[in-house]
Amino acid sequence: MRFRAKIVDVGCLNHFARTVHTIAKLTKTCTLRLTVDKLYFILSDKVANGGVGMWCELSQGNFFDEFQMEGVAAEHNEIYLELMPENLARALRTAQNAKAVKIKLTNKQCPCLTVAVELPSLSSSSRIVTHDLPVRVIPRKLWSDFREPRVPDFDVSIYLPVLKTMKSIVERMKNLSNSIVIEANLNGDMNLKIETELVSVTTHFRELGNPPWDIVSQRIVHFILLHEDVSLQYFIPALA
Repeated sequence: MRFRAKIVDVGCLNHFARTVHTIAKLTKTCTLRLTVDKLYFILSDKVANGGVGMWCELSQGNFFDEFQMEGVAAEHNEIYLELMPENLARALRTAQNAKAVKIKLTNKQCPCLTVAVELPSLSSSSRIVTHDLPVRVIPRKLWSDFREPRVPDFDVSIYLPVLKTMKSIVERMKNLSNSIVIEANLNGDMNLKIETELVSVTTHFRELGNPPWDIVSQRIVHFILLHEDVSLQYFIPALA
């Protein structure tokens, strides 16, 4: 079982760092699934039982200049690692001006993702900053727990407004209430609402449009972020 990868392009490095930073904001621990063509960051809590789920998929060719991996076996050419994404995000923060970043699976008293950041130097030799991030190798018998979540039949699908606007509104609402009501319809309307004994606040969005995939069911709110290089799905259990 081997894995090593290298990023040289600054744009790709910054994009990968931003993606990992976003994942670190969503969960403290997750599973990194490595295949020949793709990387997946997975959080597989049972949404139906009140947990939160996440499925983030990246095409390795859009980020890495070099990418080599050998899975646990020829017929199961994959690797599953449990890690703390904040550790990886912290390591990548040191790589903002890096000439290159190498990531490999190592064994240093325990399994680790070793991130080697090559920094520019005034001398002919480069400076290397190395981060050893502890990981847990997930055995083959547990891989079935980390498959893409099944999506229930949806009631409403809707495009979200500008994310910065929505984030600002939700952050203000969370200071007033522990829960938020999301209302949407097939006319492209969406409301964010909180109600307490002291205050009732509703923000209305109009003409957002309705995509052909699911966002809201009676049990789950399913957020989908699509980018040329990354797809991120996030599942939040609904109270009603």
